[in-house]
Amino acid sequence: METIQKYREYVCTSFVAAVEPVVVERASGATVVDTSGREYIDCFAGIAVTNAGHCHPKVVAAAKAQADKLVHAASYVYHVPVVADLAERLAQITPGALKKTFFGNSGAEGIETALRMAKAYTGRNEFIALTHAFHGRTVGTLSVTGNMLRKKRGGPYLPGVAFAPAPYLYRNPFGTDDPEVLAQRCADMVEWAIKYQTSGNVAAFIAEPVLGEGGIIVPPANYFRYVKEVLDRYGILFIVDEVQSGFGRTGKLFAIEHYGVEPDIMVMAKGIADGFPLSACIARAEIADAFQPGEHLSTFGGNPVSCAAALANIEVMLEEDLPGQAARKGEQALAQLRELAAEHELIGDVRGLGLMIGVELVTDRKTKEPAAKHAAALRAYCREHGVLIGVGGQEGNVVRFQPPLTITWEQLERALTVFADGLRTVSRS
Repeated sequence: METIQKYREYVCTSFVAAVEPVVVERASGATVVDTSGREYIDCFAGIAVTNAGHCHPKVVAAAKAQADKLVHAASYVYHVPVVADLAERLAQITPGALKKTFFGNSGAEGIETALRMAKAYTGRNEFIALTHAFHGRTVGTLSVTGNMLRKKRGGPYLPGVAFAPAPYLYRNPFGTDDPEVLAQRCADMVEWAIKYQTSGNVAAFIAEPVLGEGGIIVPPANYFRYVKEVLDRYGILFIVDEVQSGFGRTGKLFAIEHYGVEPDIMVMAKGIADGFPLSACIARAEIADAFQPGEHLSTFGGNPVSCAAALANIEVMLEEDLPGQAARKGEQALAQLRELAAEHELIGDVRGLGLMIGVELVTDRKTKEPAAKHAAALRAYCREHGVLIGVGGQEGNVVRFQPPLTITWEQLERALTVFADGLRTVSRS
């Protein structure tokens, strides 16, 4: 294929093991069509981005209308109506007292903003993060990322970052299978990290409410409540990374809503504009106002076209109850996947919230040896049979189901059937 050859010659792809051999021509809803006309059921949504479906008509129309009026004006040099409108809308739909937004272009830029904002407000310069976490690929975001594979050959990283163990029930250092015990012990370890790994100058704790790249790790129900009690004792801010889990993906508009705690700063990207590049870092007003002139900026941040798409995307989320759809479809998918787990020793764990689902594959259930090769083979089988899935986790052994929330019941059932068939094939190999 001409496009594949051009990729090999001109596109830098050395940072991935391989680009999937699919040349995408167009997409709609949860269907991707390649240049030969073959259709695929998309269960990865461009890495959990097109939550409202590919090319949702309302989102595309809003972007086209804005592009006819204004594409760029530098939104931190001039006042742009659509930027103000989106900031107001985010203040209305996000939890707690979050109010003022800084717009950027990517999740990493949003996290960098959150870290800088926390330092500016508190006057402190240390952070607590989690193992298995992933927050981006810039130096600052990799510094708070707890994943060796992502950090190789990129250091040295920023000093002043301490790590506590992720509340990962399937693999945890405490030898417990009790979610409540795990929640308390992992929260205790956050305090341990503060007391023994820092100088007591901690600005913020940062965490994903569901750890995406780490393997779709769903913390126990009480974990963040226990952690927030620790943070409040030390006057430490809570930064929640909703880059992957936000905008309906987990069955709530934002995943942190499952846990009953309010963040001080929240970062969004991926699903915010249904495919248009945009990120948002929203904070309590007094925190956002801590920046001084010259300390921060983004040339393309708050791009009018992306902001228009985001506003339309939010309306679609609410009008079509996409969080509710994700909850119902996710419940059905998890039930069927757990039935498969009862049949196949290759499945070590099934976990998720809404349509953010991980299936962890192991070669041995007792030793929990990661089955990365099987995960790769299963991904290839599904692709060959018309279903696109993702693979992640620290060891590359977690199959990721993160389709557009608009995926039809028929498409979801077909995708799960293909996955089941692939599991039987891969298990025999």
